[in-house]
Parts: sequence; C-alpha cells; structure tokens
Amino acid sequence: MCGICGVVYGDGRAPDKGVLKRANDAIAHRGPDDEGYHVDSPAGLAMRRLAVIDLDTGHQPISYADESLWIVLNGEIYNYKELRAELEAGGHRFKTRSDTEVVLALYRDMGPKCVDRLRGMFAFAVWDKGRRRLFIARDRIGKKPLCYAVRPDGTLLFGSELRCLFALDPALSREIDPVAVDMYLTLQYIPSPRTIYLSARKLPPAHTLTWDDGRISIERYWDLPVGQAPITRDFEEAKRLLRETLNESTRLRMIADVPLGAFLSGGVDSSIIVALMSRLASKPVKTFSIGFEEERFSETRYARLVAERYKTDHTEFIVKPEMADVLPRLAWHYGEPYADASALPSYYVARETRKFVTVALNGDGGDENFAGYIRYFAMKAARLADALPEPALAALRAGAELLPERDAPLGNVWRAKRFLRSILSNDLPRRHLKMVGFFPEDDKPALYSEAFKRRLGASIGEALRYMRAAFPSCEGEEFDNRMLCEDFKTYLPECLMAKVDVATMACSLEARSPLLDHVFVETAFRMPGDWKLKGLRGHKHIMKEAFKDLLPDEILRRPKMGFGIPLGAWFRGGLKSFWEENVLSSKALARGYFEEKTLRGLWGEHQSGKRDHGYRLWALLMLELFHRHADGAPTAPEIAAR
Repeated sequence: MCGICGVVYGDGRAPDKGVLKRANDAIAHRGPDDEGYHVDSPAGLAMRRLAVIDLDTGHQPISYADESLWIVLNGEIYNYKELRAELEAGGHRFKTRSDTEVVLALYRDMGPKCVDRLRGMFAFAVWDKGRRRLFIARDRIGKKPLCYAVRPDGTLLFGSELRCLFALDPALSREIDPVAVDMYLTLQYIPSPRTIYLSARKLPPAHTLTWDDGRISIERYWDLPVGQAPITRDFEEAKRLLRETLNESTRLRMIADVPLGAFLSGGVDSSIIVALMSRLASKPVKTFSIGFEEERFSETRYARLVAERYKTDHTEFIVKPEMADVLPRLAWHYGEPYADASALPSYYVARETRKFVTVALNGDGGDENFAGYIRYFAMKAARLADALPEPALAALRAGAELLPERDAPLGNVWRAKRFLRSILSNDLPRRHLKMVGFFPEDDKPALYSEAFKRRLGASIGEALRYMRAAFPSCEGEEFDNRMLCEDFKTYLPECLMAKVDVATMACSLEARSPLLDHVFVETAFRMPGDWKLKGLRGHKHIMKEAFKDLLPDEILRRPKMGFGIPLGAWFRGGLKSFWEENVLSSKALARGYFEEKTLRGLWGEHQSGKRDHGYRLWALLMLELFHRHADGAPTAPEIAAR
C-alpha cells in the first residue's frame, strides 16, 4: 500500500527529482515507511510506501530486468502468488517477493491487457521506455484513487491525491469548477471524472489511461456482468457459491507480513468477515469497534456478541469528538469537498486501530451486493405507486405536502413526508436522487446567489443528468439488480470507496474489503434480485441464509443501522459556534455561492427544531473547511501537528 505520483513531459525535458520529492512528501501519510524515485527523461515516477508485503525487498519504483520498464503501485494484488508461479513457468525471474514486480512482468507479456488478470485493489503506473508510453490503471471497484491533469503541451501529471498535481506544477490552475460544487451539494461527493478544480480529473474506476508520446487515451476494461444469464437458478447452490467465493476472498486478504485485524461494527457484513477470518486464522483475530456516548448511534453491544462468540482479541473505543481539531484535518485529507458524515467515525476507528495493526479487513460492499439500504425497499415499494392512475398519484402527492415538517417531536412524520415525496415521483433517476440527495434541485434557486446561478447557467442540475446516465447502463436487468447496478456505478466507488481510502490512509492504515472482490461481486450480481431483497422487507436475504450458522440470531434479526453520527444534536450543541464561525463568516459569504438569507433560514429552522437540517449543515461546513485549506494550502506536517 502506497501513495504514488509522477510526471511525463510533453516537451521531452527531464523531470526534476526535487519537484518529484515535493509531490511525494505531500502524501507521506500514505506511506511512512519508505520513499523512492526514478527519473528517465521525459518521465519521473515517485512513491511513498506503507510496507505490508515483502518488507525487505519491496522497495519501489521497481524495474524489469533490462530496465526498459519501471513501475509504481499503490494497493495489493491478492492473486500475485498464483500469477508469479505462471510467470516463472514461462521464464520470468524475479528479484523481489513483491506483488508489484509481478504486475510489471505481466505487463511485459500482455501490455495493457495485464489488468484483466489482476485480482485486488490498485492504482499503478508503468513507464515503458522503449515505446515512450506511460500506462496507468485503476482497480475495478475504485478502491484506490488516481488523479491527473493534462497541460496544453501534452504534459501529464498524476498522483494518488490532488495535492500531488499542484506540487508537481504550482502554476496549475486552482479555478473552482462551479458544476462540481453544484453536484457536491446534492450528492455529498464529486463524481469522477470531475474534481473540484477545472484543471484536474479523476481516472474513473475500471479504467486505464495511456500517455503515448503526448497523446492521451482512456478506456474502460471491466464492467458488471449486466445482462448475463443467472449463475444458477438453485437457491442452495447459490448459497454454496457465495460461501466458497467469500471464504476465498477473505483468505486472500489475510496475506500480510505485518499485524492484521478487522473492523467489527456488529452489522451482518463485518460480522460475517470476522467469522470467516476466525475460521481461517491460527490465533484470535484482532477486532476493533467504535461507539459514541449517544446510545442510539452506538453498535458496540452487537459487536461484542460476535467478538465473544469467536473469542476475538477485541478492542472498543468510545469517542468524544474533538471537532475543532479533527474536522479541519479531515477536510485537508479529502482534498476536495466531501460530505458523507460517516467519514468522521471512519477516521476515528482507523486512527485507534492503527495503534495495534497495519491492515484491517472490513464489511464494505455487503449493502451494494445484497440490497442492504432502506432506499432499496423504498424504490421497490415505489413500483406499486407506478401502477396507480395519475389522479390517485396527484391526490397522494397533495396529501404528502400537508404533513408537518418538524424534526421533534414529529421526526417520523417528516421522514414519512420525505419518503412519500421520493416514491411519488414518476421519474426513476429523479426518484432515486430525491431519496439520496442533500439539497434537491427544487431548493437550489433559493439557495444559490444570482451570481452563482449565472456561473452555472444551463449546467445547474448536473447531478440529475449524472443519475440519468447511470441508469441506462443497467438496462436489461430485473428491477432489484438494476438498483444495485446503479449504486455500483455511482455511490459505491465515488462516495464509499473515497471515504474509506482517505479515512484509513490518513492514519497510514490499509483497509481490505473481501465483499468487494470482483469475482465475488460478479458471482453475487448474477443471482436473482429477489434473492437479495426478498419481497419488500427481506434485506440481504440470501446473504443471511448463506451464513446464518455463523452469526448470533440477534445480529441476523437486527435492523439496518448506518455508520452515523448525531449531527442534529451536535449542531445545536458542541458544533453550534464552530458552524456559525465558519459558514456564516464574512469570508465564507464573500465566496458568492449562497444567499445569506437562505443560509440563516436553514440555520434558524434547525436551531428551533422545526426541521433537522443536520446533513445539509454538514455539507455546507465541509465545503467551507475545504476552502479554508485551499486558501492557505497548509502542508501535511502542519496538519499532522494540529
């Protein structure tokens, strides 16, 4: 696991190693154990290493025997031992025991097609000296990030984080993309290929980028098996396949030369991973859970049930958030606006876990594979409304608007109103966006200043167009699988994977996700949707059936609980002055995004209890905290010292 960066100059000049080091130092938190450089005009590669496999000989960059190829890799290739055996049988000889050198040998034989053989999480770059080609690839699910910028002269800059690009070229424009801001406020993240900056892009998951003597080409190399025949129509056979594939995926992710453990939330997914790890391990698995003082946001008692059943070496953290310290640091690490509030507990559990281990497995991907979110039930229920005649739908919409909009003591009524608004929309992408969005498109005319609306022009509402583009790619699938497919195209890679990568790498911790092994994902996707969401209430039906003998009944029966934090209460308590000092400051208002009257109206409604705007307030706060760092551009050591 590393951070990588590099440059290849369009004018043919040699990179400056000092410039590479400046970019590399900006991501030192991703790899505190080692650093390495290779300069070969017109290309320069750099890496920061978190040593996990092959501690002694795994230094990067790594070259092929004749030094015609050089590579830097961020991530882990879990099937590298099998690939190495094949390559050795074909005549390759290796000087290290690392997975990185295996990728390089595979590239030597297959060129860009090498990505088809890789099973893991990765972002890597290969400098092919003879062809004057730089080849970059990102893993299928999007676990490892890769940002890049292309200058008019054909120069390509790349790195694991946006800050690498500006370190490589301080003259690179920092002009904000107004469309990215608009999309962020709805989605809580900025989807690839956009970034917050007009000058920079993110390479999408499952894509490769090739710089070929100044010319750039980008291609997709993998997708979900949409439209393929079911892998089996026998429910018992399907359960067996899931158990076999997930057991193998977990076993592969337990390969490490450093201490390893697991996040244990007490939910179904992480509990299954811990159960499988316990069966595979020769000694008790180290497990880690986090809780808050607010009981309804704490899952520690459920985690304890699993830890006791499998006699894990369990550590529990109850945190009291240090907001003024942690939130600016978190905003710096994300490098662009990011508003999934579960980033905060994710950071806390990663920070504490890193005191004990270097690698932690998690249960990410269970919800997207097996319809675990409440919105899947809502979207499925909405299909019943689709069958109603328009007059009946109009009457229901009018009735929904009569419901009060209070948070307490009528919070459930407000949630019901939001739910009804969502399902009574007769447009599938719009329905989905209403369900997941922070600031709906209908609210933006009042939220945005006239100046910002002029900057956006016809691009206002790009988030809806983004959703509309995702849905057709899933056509041909039954409804339940279509919903899962849509999240695999949008929320999972762009929000969830970004959250986990940044929160863990900020603490120099490697996170591994057995449920997001692409072989397991393909296996699960090719099962009937109704096996995943049974009827309207049976979330993760086949997953629970396949692994029910491994889990306590209380875990199987418990309702879905997100990795949330009590934002509503915090913004009326400990975060109240912090929010006002940032979002309502003269400096923030002068940015020109918002109507001050609307902001103060949101704040007033929240403080009075008329509405709970916790998640919207969080999005506004994280946008401003991003700008505070972008304005001052503090260095990594300055952030770490706070």
